[in-house]
Amino acid sequence: MSVEALWEDRDVRFDVSPNQMRMRPGEKLIDKMDAVEDTKGNNGERGRLIVTNLRLIWHSLSMPRVNLSIGFNCVINISTKTAQSKLRGTTEALYVLTKCNNTRFEFIFTNLIPGSPRLFTTVISVHRAYETSKVYRDLKLRGALIHNKQLRLLPLEQIYDKISGVWNLSSDQGNLGTFFITNVRLVWHANINESFNVSIPYLQMKTIKIRDSKFGLALVVESSTQSGGYVLGFRIDPVEKLQQVHKELLSLHKVYSNCPVFGVEFEEEERPQGLDELTIERVKDDVEIETEGQTDAFAAYFADGNKNKDREPVYSEELGLAIEKLKDGFTLSGLWDVLT
Repeated sequence: MSVEALWEDRDVRFDVSPNQMRMRPGEKLIDKMDAVEDTKGNNGERGRLIVTNLRLIWHSLSMPRVNLSIGFNCVINISTKTAQSKLRGTTEALYVLTKCNNTRFEFIFTNLIPGSPRLFTTVISVHRAYETSKVYRDLKLRGALIHNKQLRLLPLEQIYDKISGVWNLSSDQGNLGTFFITNVRLVWHANINESFNVSIPYLQMKTIKIRDSKFGLALVVESSTQSGGYVLGFRIDPVEKLQQVHKELLSLHKVYSNCPVFGVEFEEEERPQGLDELTIERVKDDVEIETEGQTDAFAAYFADGNKNKDREPVYSEELGLAIEKLKDGFTLSGLWDVLT
């Protein structure tokens, strides 16, 4: 019953299929720029940069299968620096530093339209909006969720139900508290201590079931692996009320799955073209695609500072030959993990 695993904002992918470039339910187009160069990996190649509420998508205009998908959750820094572009020469460019699966990638995008700050302002602003709306998407424990026994509502949130007399079964004695059921999440807080609380977005709910426990029948909510895989139990009396709450949560979860609310709000000065204008026609290549050497697609983006020359050669006992000295923090086994 879980929502299709959300990867778009939590992964960095290279040369993805047309299906993965399409926007998932709840993903919204914010801006589209048709004159952006991927200066680090495809210098000299004119491309299109699509900014959504979850990620950045860049693809070559001449060969759309050459593309990038950069989730905002992977971004650790965005800055502007001088870069050397084959199409614009020495110019100000957007640097995006990311970390995915313990590997750092650096991306450099150059706006090919002189004097336009749109690339910088849009990407930086949308990333900031993403960072400040994580409570919509992430499970949160002991947060500043409640004030004077009332839920602090998010901008796009609506309360559908408030249920008192809900026991949290995380301790031997249980803690008496209150449920707030909204259009984006389930929130519980203890009545005697508002800071003892949990916020579970529907996005992170793996299962919602009624199970038997040492306290009797209980509502059990299991969270997704990416949110920690928590199993949270709640007792509600009488049983009829428990069943009613269970049915309500299943229904709201289904509604949310069809149209997720990710919470990233951004208003652009000029509305970009509609999604139908972003459809990429399937191009038949007259070449055979080799699967060997696929790592070349992302090898160009490894974040290795400003490396101008090779490091000194050293003997590797593990390989039995001379290799370039590894950068601090890198190991051979770690590099092999990236390849596999």
